Amino acid sequence: MSEPSRAPANQVGRRAAALGSAAFFLAAPGVVAGLLPWSLTHWHAPHGYWLPARIAGTAVLLCGLATLLVAFGDFVVHGIGTPAPIAPTRHLVVTGPYRYVRNPMYLAVLAMIIGQVIALGRPALLAYAAAVGLAVGAFVLGYEEPTLRRQFGVRYDSYRRAVPRWLPRVRPWNPPQNRSAVSDNAKTPRRPTG
Repeated sequence: MSEPSRAPANQVGRRAAALGSAAFFLAAPGVVAGLLPWSLTHWHAPHGYWLPARIAGTAVLLCGLATLLVAFGDFVVHGIGTPAPIAPTRHLVVTGPYRYVRNPMYLAVLAMIIGQVIALGRPALLAYAAAVGLAVGAFVLGYEEPTLRRQFGVRYDSYRRAVPRWLPRVRPWNPPQNRSAVSDNAKTPRRPTG
């Protein structure tokens, strides 16, 4: 009798991360950038609203959505985890949009809301976007950054110094190639042996 085949641990971890990320995508950005704006506007623009504004707003919304999807994918593939605080990544994610800005998911969600403001001509969404921005800012400063610093130590500190929190870099950040010098979970650099 042969042993049942088992998927490698990372593959199982990525599968679980993908399912968890999909659920979190619906529960968090889906609600914040989709359901709540819909509840305020029913996605109706005033009659005769300017077509170029609708097109521009839709473009901003789609750019935000594309960035959000790439960032979620990076969490699954490179971080082997989810954006949800209850199921965080195993590895610090410093790929894709994270090479330009530390918080691309939050910026993408805000872009999706601002895109709706532009596309629909609904100022109520602008106040909503401001409230979301303030809540996100408080969460990042009060919980997320201290947690990442505890979890990833020196590696996160290096990333934090090189990549801005909110305003993207012009050129992507290239993390140090010598990963053995600082492990993902290290609080201090490893010393070479021998």
